[in-house]
Amino acid sequence: MSTIQWFPGHMAKARREVQEKLKYVDIVFELIDARLPLSSRNPMLDQILGQKPRLILLNKGDLADQEQTKKWQGYFMRQGHRTLIINAQGNINVKKIVPESKIVLKEKIERERSKGIKSRAIRAMVIGIPNVGKSTLMNRLVGKKIAQTGNKPGVTKGQQWLRYGMDLELLDTPGILWPKFEDQAIGMKLALTGAIKDQLLHLDDLAIYALEFFSRHYPERLVERYKLTIEDTFLPAPELLMLISEKRGFRDDYERASEMLIHEVRGGKLGGFTLDIYEEMSAENE
Repeated sequence: MSTIQWFPGHMAKARREVQEKLKYVDIVFELIDARLPLSSRNPMLDQILGQKPRLILLNKGDLADQEQTKKWQGYFMRQGHRTLIINAQGNINVKKIVPESKIVLKEKIERERSKGIKSRAIRAMVIGIPNVGKSTLMNRLVGKKIAQTGNKPGVTKGQQWLRYGMDLELLDTPGILWPKFEDQAIGMKLALTGAIKDQLLHLDDLAIYALEFFSRHYPERLVERYKLTIEDTFLPAPELLMLISEKRGFRDDYERASEMLIHEVRGGKLGGFTLDIYEEMSAENE
């Protein structure tokens, strides 16, 4: 399996920009992918943000395993972080972000009110790894297409302030990703959900990873989607890929079959899934 190494120069710049701008905001919106609640977080973020108030937004909740998402929401709440499940693309729960922010900032707001400080819009910074949905969220909040969007990592390169009514001012920031993946499984998870450019790895490796995961955790999805038997899901992933390729009429064009499989996984054709299984990952991080 290929090793994933990815650290564009603008990522280092983004970290500096976050640290420089942090003092201008009241709260940070940490946007993560609900399909990989831990793997889509930047492990350096706690160090960067310190004690800055934070609201965790589990985006793309419609594409995730809902039972797993609820468990992860409880996990983050126990870590002391208020958490909201959203779908920025479908505009689900986006309007709840401001009320949730006010709950997080309740003590600060009451303290300023007691001092006679005039209330103002909450100033927030949106942080997340590439392709997690930051620009889509910004556009939903503002109500018009201001932030540049694209279904590929690295679209947002600059910084901009956006205003949401009288209640919220948003500072958009480029995505931050760590320099290298100590655990290659994290890299594969990010790649499967589109956070890493497809050109940086072999698609057949990624397809095989997807098949191994779904065979272990969601075998019935493979059976239903690709007209398999449950026994087929016990095949080694390369053989399973060949079988799916044959059933789809691709014959021995395994690259085409791999591309199709990855596209269908990302598009939710195999149903909602979560790559970070709560029961496997929570104990070591709790």
